[in-house]
This record gives sequence, C-alpha cells and structure tokens, in this order.
Amino acid sequence: MQSQPRRLLVVRHAKAEQEGPSDVERALAAQGHRDAAAAGRWCAERGLVADHAWVSAARRTQETWEDLAAAADWTVEGYVDPGLYAAGVDTAVDLLRTTPADATTVVVVGHNPTMSTLAQLLDDGEGDPAAEEDMASGYPTSGLALFEYDGAWADLSLTSARLVAFHVARG
Repeated sequence: MQSQPRRLLVVRHAKAEQEGPSDVERALAAQGHRDAAAAGRWCAERGLVADHAWVSAARRTQETWEDLAAAADWTVEGYVDPGLYAAGVDTAVDLLRTTPADATTVVVVGHNPTMSTLAQLLDDGEGDPAAEEDMASGYPTSGLALFEYDGAWADLSLTSARLVAFHVARG
C-alpha cells in the first residue's frame, strides 16, 4: 500500500448537442466546451494531476476529456474504451481495476446513469458530508466526484473510497 491515497475523479461528460448522426457521435454544445474547461480549471486549482484516464468512445466524452485535460494542463492521453459507452457499474469497476498499478490520480469520463451510480456506490460514507449531500442532490453534466482510495486499483470495490469533493463545473 502506498503512503498517500490514490485519487479517482468520476466525471459525467459535459453538455452535448441534442442531435447528431447517432448518439455516440453527438458533439459537445458550446456550453459543454466551456463547462469542461471550467472542470479542468477546478482540477488545476486543487493541484490534481491525472496520470491515467479512461474515456468512453462517445464523441462528447472524448471532447469533454480533451477540454478538461487542456484546461488542467495535463499531458496524459485518455485511453478510449469502447465498452465504457454502454457500461454498467460492474463493468466500470472492472475497467478501473485494470488501471496501471503505478497510477496515482485516475480520471474516468462517462455517461449517466453509470457515472452517478458508480460514484454513489464507491462512496464509503466516511468522506465529506457536504460533498455527499451535493452529490445526492443530482449528478448533472460536468459533474465531478473526487475520491481518495487507499488500496491497489486491482482491489477497488464498492464502498471502498472516500468522497472528498463534488463539483458541477460551469463555464
């Protein structure tokens, strides 16, 4: 076990256009680009530096990641996982368990209801009560839940991470 907790940022994609050639091809709306950049600035203000990222194959999640990472000044490439697009919570947890062991701050960018349910189920109830209350009131687009986790990624399980912050980014 490492001396500092690992961090996991669970991100719901930013606001997307209502229509596109297909659901997976829907792009971010102009507001979504601004919100994703605001999310990146929020991360930078907290000193978060991602060293691994899982991103759904949908266009809107990839654009969210690109804007968030650029505004946070992160250089890590997002790993686009096609299975994350339609993943349920169990699949998302299985994916997170495959995170490289040396990663300390991991970002996952996906869709609701999976991201909100994942965040609620990861929460061990020992974190920040205000963040828990904020997260329980809704997980809108550009919602970010920041967790601390003390174990190995391979051992990640439900109710194993402390919620330390919840933020809805608006630019």
